[in-house]
Amino acid sequence: MNILTIDVEEWFQFFEDLDSGDRYKNYEVRIYENVDRILGLLEQKNAKATFFVVGWIAKRYPDIIKRIAKNYEIGSHSMNHKLVSGLNMSEFREEVYSSSALLEDIIGRRVEAFRAPGFSIGKNELWALEVLLEQGFRMDSSILPFKLGSNFECKSPFIIELNGLRLKEFPVSYKKFLCKGFILSGGGYFRLFPYNLIKTWSKQTDYLLSYIHPRDLDSTQPRIKNLSPIQTFRSYFGLKSSQKKFELWLRDFDFIDLNTADKIVDWDNARVIKLTS
Repeated sequence: MNILTIDVEEWFQFFEDLDSGDRYKNYEVRIYENVDRILGLLEQKNAKATFFVVGWIAKRYPDIIKRIAKNYEIGSHSMNHKLVSGLNMSEFREEVYSSSALLEDIIGRRVEAFRAPGFSIGKNELWALEVLLEQGFRMDSSILPFKLGSNFECKSPFIIELNGLRLKEFPVSYKKFLCKGFILSGGGYFRLFPYNLIKTWSKQTDYLLSYIHPRDLDSTQPRIKNLSPIQTFRSYFGLKSSQKKFELWLRDFDFIDLNTADKIVDWDNARVIKLTS
C-alpha cells in the first residue's frame, strides 16, 4: 500500500510566520505553477493523492483548490500553518475549524482528513487529537511515531480511541538507525536521499506513506537571504534533481490516496491506542 500526500503551501511558508508582518506580500506567487506541475505529473501516471491544504492558501486562491478537488481528495493542513506546539487548545480548535469550514465551502463536500503542520502533535500535544475527534475528523496523518515513545511506535495505520470516539491514524513511514528515527520518504528527506535508496526502502515496506510540498519540486524558486547554513541546506538541497526523482517514483510505484487506503486497511485487526482526556 503506497499512499501519496501533498501539503499545499506557498514556497515561502517554510520560512515565514504569516501573522508576524507583511514581508511575504513582496514574494512572488508560485503556488499556481507548482500545483499545476504536481497535477500534471499525477495525471500522466494516473496516480492518486490526498492534498492537505493550508486554509491561508484556500482563502486567497480558491480556484486552485477547486481544480484539485475535481479529481483528488482534500484534507485540512490548518488555517495558518502554525505548529501545534505553539498553540493552546482553543487556538488550535480555531485553526482547525476555520480551515475545514473554508475548504468545505469551496469544494462542497466534507473534509475528513487532517495533518498538523510539521507533524507537530507530539507527547505534549495529544490533546489536539481530542479536538480533531470533537470536530468530526475520521482520519489523521500528524504523528511521527518514533517521537512519541514505544507505545506509539507503529509502522502501519492504527486507531486512536478517546472518550468513546475513534480516529484512524496514518503515520508517516520512517526508518530507525542507531535507535533514532527518520522519515524515509518526504519533504527534505526526499530531496536528500538518492532515488535508488528511496526505491529500495519503498520496496521493503508493505505500508508507505509519503508527503511532498509543491516547493520540493520547484528548482527555480527564489532564494531567501540571510539564512543560516543549516537552514539553507534544509531548504534548497536536492531541488535540481527532485522532480526527476518524483517522476521515477510515480513510474515505479502505484500510489493511492487516504480515502482509498481507508477502504483497504483491515481496521478490525488494527492496533488500538487508548488515550484519556
